[in-house]
Amino acid sequence: MDKRVEGRKWLPAAVILCIVVALLIARSRYQHTSSIRPDGRYSRTMPQFHSSTDEDGDGIDDQEDILKGALAYVDTHPKYKSRYYSTGYPNDGYGVCTDVVANAMRAAGYDLMELVAEDIRKHPSDYDISEPDPNIDFRRVRNLKVYFANNAVSLTTDLQKIDEWQGGDIVIFRNHIGIVSDRRNKDGVPYVIHHNDPRQTAYEQDILESRNDIAGHYRVSE
Repeated sequence: MDKRVEGRKWLPAAVILCIVVALLIARSRYQHTSSIRPDGRYSRTMPQFHSSTDEDGDGIDDQEDILKGALAYVDTHPKYKSRYYSTGYPNDGYGVCTDVVANAMRAAGYDLMELVAEDIRKHPSDYDISEPDPNIDFRRVRNLKVYFANNAVSLTTDLQKIDEWQGGDIVIFRNHIGIVSDRRNKDGVPYVIHHNDPRQTAYEQDILESRNDIAGHYRVSE
């Protein structure tokens, strides 16, 4: 058989194989995003902040509770998709970036859905929402920017002041939000625990220095 004919014979099979492999990789990234924590060897030189409050009375301060809550949530491997829930909190394994923060705070005894709804009632002009909906308002970054500016401790956005960035803090970007990790890179800059999109390769990533859209940095309690 002519070698050129034989090569053409196997070409469709090779193309199909490549497509199948690509689909499997995409599905793997979507369904099984890694939650393995990065090496924390650079964290030991930076003492972890602990707050003086314990909202849920479990013996663990709010700062650590929020950090652990964020890690516990991403350890469930939530799949990224924006949906509306009549329950407010997603209950089907899907979620978006704001759900990392909401579940982290929930672990510390704070119901962000109720808190945001209450703040909208108190300060409607701050939010500019024509028809408030508690089931979704707390899952929108633009609303959380207002809520934390109104109710949390405002901190530096300067990454040169790395000692002021602590695990359990909240970092807000232009259209994204996450929890600051207690793990740090070799320069002392902390990782971020977040959920950005279906193609994300890990939930805890070294992204702070690569972004130029940090809009806020907050701490729930001192």
